[in-house]
Amino acid sequence: MSSISRRSLIGYSGTAAAGAVIAGTASASPAQAAQAAQAETASTAADFPEGTLFSGRSERDTGNDMPSELEIKFSVANAAEIPATYSVTPQEIADAINKLLASRGWPAVTFYGTPAPAPLN
Repeated sequence: MSSISRRSLIGYSGTAAAGAVIAGTASASPAQAAQAAQAETASTAADFPEGTLFSGRSERDTGNDMPSELEIKFSVANAAEIPATYSVTPQEIADAINKLLASRGWPAVTFYGTPAPAPLN
């Protein structure tokens, strides 16, 4: 198992390579999976504190003079006492939202965390 976070890997080498690494951890033991989840949560927590508000916009051309725009905001706050295997990261939420948007014909959204705008994905 690699000590590189999912976010670092995606930023460095693209989603295909990240997917290959993530898929490689699927056969890991439950203890290894929990350890990986804790490392990912710690990596995300270092960049964005719990409860950070993320927002982003997606625009598409509808073929007429009125472009369509979609604005999405979310935040994630995991309870401190839940096991790491049950925690949900902001990156996972962003990925799920972008998958939904793609299925509806919208371009992917780059989400930014506040108060200091910094990209999540």
